[in-house]
Amino acid sequence: MLMIALSMQALPAHAQQAGDDYADMLQYLAETRIGDDVLAGASGAIAVNIAAGDLNQQANLRSIAIGEYAQASSVALQRHHTDVATAPDHAIAVISGNALQGAGGLASINQASGTGNAELNAVTVALAQRGIRETPDALLASADFASAGVQAISEPGAAGTHTREVGVDGSALQGFDGVLQLNQAAGVANATENRLLISVQGGGPGI
Repeated sequence: MLMIALSMQALPAHAQQAGDDYADMLQYLAETRIGDDVLAGASGAIAVNIAAGDLNQQANLRSIAIGEYAQASSVALQRHHTDVATAPDHAIAVISGNALQGAGGLASINQASGTGNAELNAVTVALAQRGIRETPDALLASADFASAGVQAISEPGAAGTHTREVGVDGSALQGFDGVLQLNQAAGVANATENRLLISVQGGGPGI
């Protein structure tokens, strides 16, 4: 047994390096990137869902009501039940380059890398005629959400071996004009949401 141990210790450096490279090749990588000139100069209603990994859930909701008695609402339910998945060794979600530079309007972006992440963007707008006050603001523009992450997710290896990265480069999103909703998640069972509720009374029959 001692001779075998000694022979293992005497492995040449290049053989050890080859073993490390092979181990790196077997690692589970989940990566999403929005880069280059993606959506640069775009305008209007923009909705993006991008995910890498397993069991991720994403939604972009818009609800708009215009009228004498206007009421708008959005309801979203995101759940996992008894799902089992392996967490990635490395999870990266990044917006880089000139992405969305000079863009404008209403942009909702969900970006996830990993396992069992839930992301939601919702915009609810109600525009009613002036003087209509029977309906409270809470009903004119309302939103209800519930999110739950994955259960029984395995995390192989020591916690220190995992890397998680989210980020937006300084050059991305420059000059954006309007409403921007952004959820970024890297890892396991994260739940994020953005809600925008607007209730406006117009100026008359023509609103």
